[in-house]
Amino acid sequence: MDNFCLGPEIIYGDQGLGYLEQIDGKNIMIFTDKPMVRFGIVRNVEKIIERKKIPYHIFSGVEPDPSIDVVKKGLAQFTKLKPDTLIAIGGGSVIDVAKAVLFFFIKIQKQFVDAKAVCRPMFIAIPTTSGTGSEVTSYSVVTDQANAAKVPLRDRMMIPDVAILDESLTQSVPPKVTADTGMDVLAHALEALVSRKSSVFTDMLAEKAIKMVFAYLPQAFHNGKDALARRNLHLASCMAGIAFENASLGINHSLAHSIGARYHLSHGRSNAILLPYVIACNAGIYDGKVHQSKAARKYAEAAAWIGFGAESTEQGVKNLIQAIKKLNKKLCLPVSLHETIIDKNIFEKNLPQITKVAMKDICTEGNPKKVSQKDLADILKQAY
Repeated sequence: MDNFCLGPEIIYGDQGLGYLEQIDGKNIMIFTDKPMVRFGIVRNVEKIIERKKIPYHIFSGVEPDPSIDVVKKGLAQFTKLKPDTLIAIGGGSVIDVAKAVLFFFIKIQKQFVDAKAVCRPMFIAIPTTSGTGSEVTSYSVVTDQANAAKVPLRDRMMIPDVAILDESLTQSVPPKVTADTGMDVLAHALEALVSRKSSVFTDMLAEKAIKMVFAYLPQAFHNGKDALARRNLHLASCMAGIAFENASLGINHSLAHSIGARYHLSHGRSNAILLPYVIACNAGIYDGKVHQSKAARKYAEAAAWIGFGAESTEQGVKNLIQAIKKLNKKLCLPVSLHETIIDKNIFEKNLPQITKVAMKDICTEGNPKKVSQKDLADILKQAY
């Protein structure tokens, strides 16, 4: 027996923030970061809350690649305030911190009172980048700085109740971030597509997301004010999020988590560099088992969806790999880890630890092909 989780109510389109007029909470806590406050984006939410005369508190201490310490600080304030409504407005890091705080708050409360007596606040997620899909998933990723590792959490209790997809909030996102987060969408969709837990439902969403990324990401990158491109990229991010929430991810994300924590390389950029090499591994290009690979057939189908079909499965896979490399170049992204200025000697020294951490990552279990630590090391050497 299988299942498919639909997740939160999704509000989408320009003026989506108008949904907040319906809030009837009595105590609101907003999670965000300093740029969202500085550029006045959070102010749009504050104005609505102030008109409704609801008390609120802002926690703006979220940082990129948020640390466990940030989660602790947010949890301390959350525990003190005990809000009945939680709003997260920002990129994936902000939403992930809000999720982690909610996760630990409820876990702690259950230690002192009956589980049925624990009141979960209403959770509204408002993404301001088109990438993580965190607004519709049960995943949260925080960084353990002491051990240079990213720690993925998963619990469906963390899925927001409402996701507001207002593309106007993404128009000020700079090209570099648009490229990084957009390639994260593509990685989500492709990993969900070939996951061993994929289904007809997740395949449908992954297919649409893949098509939309190739069609609209370059447009959004070159013209951030292109409302149509921004809207479709925002929707693609959400679709890919629902797809991987139900199908899971794979080693592309496991490796990206490990590399990002070790070298402070952005998550989307890590995913973008690794995608061609992970695809080659999963499809059987490296070991000559393409014709035995279900993943290879799906990759070849994806190549056809974006106009790079081929007569053979193997050629279709290779066409997809080349299409991704070309897309990376269009977005001014590096196509190798070497281009990110990671020193070769340091890279080789850290390789055993990076792959060891990646093997333990929760995303690895969803990969279509069982891999060893050596397989992961080979992928990283190819990517370097």
